[in-house]
Amino acid sequence: MDDAKTKILDASLPHVTFDGWSKETFDAAVRDTGISAAQAQAIYPRGAVDLAVAFHKRGDAQMVERLTSASLLSMRFRDRIAAGVRYRLEAVAGDKDAVRRGTSLFALPTHAAEGAKLIWGTADAIWTALGDDSQDHNWYTKRATLSAVYGATVLFWLGDDSEDHAATWAFLDRRIDNVMQVEKVKAQVNANPLASKLMAGPNWLLSQLKAPGSGFSSDLPGHTNSK
Repeated sequence: MDDAKTKILDASLPHVTFDGWSKETFDAAVRDTGISAAQAQAIYPRGAVDLAVAFHKRGDAQMVERLTSASLLSMRFRDRIAAGVRYRLEAVAGDKDAVRRGTSLFALPTHAAEGAKLIWGTADAIWTALGDDSQDHNWYTKRATLSAVYGATVLFWLGDDSEDHAATWAFLDRRIDNVMQVEKVKAQVNANPLASKLMAGPNWLLSQLKAPGSGFSSDLPGHTNSK
């Protein structure tokens, strides 16, 4: 089944450039592989939408494999995060049209929630591969922030024609720097007696959020109830 799933996905990529993640692409990929329509439908019940999801998740898996096998200990942690985003984009660099078509698909109102979930999943995969063990609200804020950075970087990357995507990596570094500046300001606020008192209420509310598996029920992406 996994072999058939991979064959259909690989066969779909040449067609995505012209027909997007569409029924035409799905049907053409099935014909090209010689896999029966019934089996293909069982593997990808929603057809092209499930193909696009599988393509995205394969990129995540390739990124995680590279990130976990690379020697990053000498890097600053912010550079490790940037490396995760870069590895993720480099995993699909040869299929840029497929990414562009996927961005259009998941921008549609009917698929926007799933697109957001996929981006969240990418951010979670990066943090998890880097050994993040944060709890409470930090688990969510890290992934929400990186989701925003990743989404913005993808859009920039799609329009970047600089050599080796040098402009994209510079853009990514600026976004990471912006995030680090925010974290620095938060630390300064918490260290200031007056400011920390003003933030006591909001900080308490945020502290009630728990990372997945810690027993707090939440509707945020990636959370699993303990019930």
